[in-house]
Amino acid sequence: MLTWAIILGIIAVIAGALGFGGIAGAAAGLAKILFFLFLAVCVVLLILAFTAGSAVAT
Repeated sequence: MLTWAIILGIIAVIAGALGFGGIAGAAAGLAKILFFLFLAVCVVLLILAFTAGSAVAT
């Protein structure tokens, strides 16, 4: 997921430099959504790891 966010970010920068504003905006929007989705999944998995680790330790 993070890889796709980085790829879309690069596409947005290249499209913006070439003057394709609509494509650049769409790619940047998708990259932002994927990045925040990645962060949310990362936080959820981190919380689950801490709770599972404390359950195993007891």
